[in-house]
Amino acid sequence: GTRRGANMGILRVDHPDIEGFIRCKEDSNEITNFNISVGITDDFMKALANKTDYDLIDPHTKKPTGQRRAEDIFWQIVDHAWENGEPGIVFLDRINSDNPTPALGEIEATNPCGEQPLFPNEACNLGSINLKAMVKKKDNQNTVDWEHLARTTRLAVRFLDNVIDANNYPLDVIKSMVEGNRKIGLGVMGFADMLISLGVPYDSEEAVSYAEKVMSFIQTEGRLESERLAQERGTFPNYEKSVFYGVRPVRNATVTTIAPTGTISMICGASSGVEPIFAVAYTKTVLDGTPFVEVNPLFLDYARECGFLSESLKEKIAESGSIQGLLEVPAWIQRIFVTAQEIDPKWHIQIQAAFQKYTDNAVSKTINFPHEATRDDIAEAYLLAYELNCKGLTVYRDGSREEQVLSKGTNNNKSTDNTAVKSGPAKGIQPRPRPQVTMGVTEKIKIGCGNLYVSVNADEQGICEIFTNTGRAGGCSSQSEATARLISISLRSGISVESIIEQIKGIRCPACIRRDGVNVTSCPDAIARVIKKYIDVESNGNENKSKPPATPSNTAESKQLPSIGAIKTDEGAILKSVGNMVLNVNACPDCNMPIQHESGCIVCIHCGYSKCE
Repeated sequence: GTRRGANMGILRVDHPDIEGFIRCKEDSNEITNFNISVGITDDFMKALANKTDYDLIDPHTKKPTGQRRAEDIFWQIVDHAWENGEPGIVFLDRINSDNPTPALGEIEATNPCGEQPLFPNEACNLGSINLKAMVKKKDNQNTVDWEHLARTTRLAVRFLDNVIDANNYPLDVIKSMVEGNRKIGLGVMGFADMLISLGVPYDSEEAVSYAEKVMSFIQTEGRLESERLAQERGTFPNYEKSVFYGVRPVRNATVTTIAPTGTISMICGASSGVEPIFAVAYTKTVLDGTPFVEVNPLFLDYARECGFLSESLKEKIAESGSIQGLLEVPAWIQRIFVTAQEIDPKWHIQIQAAFQKYTDNAVSKTINFPHEATRDDIAEAYLLAYELNCKGLTVYRDGSREEQVLSKGTNNNKSTDNTAVKSGPAKGIQPRPRPQVTMGVTEKIKIGCGNLYVSVNADEQGICEIFTNTGRAGGCSSQSEATARLISISLRSGISVESIIEQIKGIRCPACIRRDGVNVTSCPDAIARVIKKYIDVESNGNENKSKPPATPSNTAESKQLPSIGAIKTDEGAILKSVGNMVLNVNACPDCNMPIQHESGCIVCIHCGYSKCE
């Protein structure tokens, strides 16, 4: 199989094009396969503190080309991060102060989630220790198993060093750079699970202390093992150009990194990276489409031990993901099982800073803000991260990207002709181009192979495209996609919607007919039903045009589309409603369940999807 590659774009804050870069992801449909961050310098932060201008530098001539007010640029960054979580920020001078091989040049960029500063053509080599497995019972109390952690750290360092030699590199220049520095990045996952096992709230000074103790221990043991490897196998080739030369021999230029672990932590049944838990319980859908409640196993242990576990409690928790305020759950357990959205952002940053203190490279973490957070809150987080010596920061305000979608609805390349374009009898009918901006709905339909998600999108001329997605539950994905493409091109070629529905409705599939609870006869029949429901809603909306519009806009485009509203569910997902159909816009592209923003990435705890892996 294949996965879409993740990318990171970083531009220095003193680049002449910085303002355009900050704005480049205002359209959520543009540059979707890139994370972007602004490279912040110490000079910029000084100018910000002093409320003065700073120089913009031509990257080719290294000469000033103009000046900007530091405050103006800072608040542009804050505004856009508040709107949709991007750009992030990277403190370039902090990164280069820890550059182990400064003679090779200045580090200008990182990997997609920001935890691994890299030279051009350098690659990541990352691994994570499951801290959940580093807790043992002693004298009837849980405690950190330091001996087990030491053994695991030493073994992991050797393993990652072996990976460098075992790997196949696509280009000789990459092989030369990776083998020249032999950087490895050993980090952790399951930190929140460790704290829960120890009875320590994530948002506490004790948690910050544990973060420092654990990472300091791993850093020390990792570096000692790298020294042993240097004695056995030799130092890394660029050792004489490094800060270690003449101080101590090491096998690896760097040893530690805190990477996101969205997928591997799910495999291990552990919390992700150094993030808090995102929910105590949630509803998960298995391959055959059957939902079941997934409950944090540590919570189950506490609940059984204290005697308050019940099926009704599980279902109640799954509705919101939180146990705060539930009378059935003791207050001290509520305090331990605090979720990401319930933690003050300042604690998120303090935990990140505690790990950064003992990490060679950087820490990948998302600072989660509630929906009602202000721009001042975002600004304070950036300043605190700089004050606490973090190397970067990624923020996400709950629901912000979904609101960005709701603001779209203008198509600058409007076509005034609703007929198909003809280019002569030899070529036949040519469909009109797909519009740049569409608006629509998605409906989940149970089929014989699992679930089918059907998206109907329209512009001011009506329905113009259909998308289908079977997620990871199986199904005839290629046939469904082909059907959707043919319908889309037919719609943009002037074929009436009614004719298309008539052709595909009622097609029969044995898998759908034989399965209980399936109300469609096939995937094409499901598509036909969703399209029919959409045009019925649109027709009803057009009949009520005399009524006040659902939005402030009085444009023709907004009147011709069904009215769209935003709904906040108990699970915290943002939904858009069109008539009686609902679309989860905070949804996983594979399974359509709510997604999480963590470690500078987007992940789905329901099916394992990760944007960055």
